[in-house]
Amino acid sequence: MSYITTYGGIHFDPLAPRLEQILAEDIAHALSLICRGNGHVRRFYSVAQHSLACSYEAEVRGFSARVQLACLLHDAAEAYLSDVTRPMKALMPQLRAAEERLLDVIWRRFLDEAPDESERALVFEIDDDMLSYEFHVLMPEDISDRWRKIRCAVDTRWEEPEIAAARFEKRLRELSPTVPE
Repeated sequence: MSYITTYGGIHFDPLAPRLEQILAEDIAHALSLICRGNGHVRRFYSVAQHSLACSYEAEVRGFSARVQLACLLHDAAEAYLSDVTRPMKALMPQLRAAEERLLDVIWRRFLDEAPDESERALVFEIDDDMLSYEFHVLMPEDISDRWRKIRCAVDTRWEEPEIAAARFEKRLRELSPTVPE
């Protein structure tokens, strides 16, 4: 079998993604069920919650709606490939390449075109700042003081996956020019 069956019932090949097969509800549902930190956190905190926090942080920093949306979607490939920790991903160049190709298709699906390099730099700056914040709050250590840069109110309490998915999908529909509200 060279495909996965998504929440919405689509036979999806993550190595040959097709734009029309990428659905907001599939991404929202899957990310709401994936735990940050490979589950090595004090309590369940989903990738959907993390992605929402990144998007709201971009808004608080005054970044464009495109950057806010790119922040929301920066981990969306994990809905199809699952999450792999940074140390392991560094050892897997083929996985990184597949993830980058898939993320590019996802961004084109919801942003019309992938973010440019300056927009990507803002997205991944926020992602790194949020990672530091999450370690500070959800782990027993500080990995850096970047968490101090976070300006939005981040709620790291456990949230029902259905609620996280609904909030993710609502935010996606608010920000994306290609998804009807």
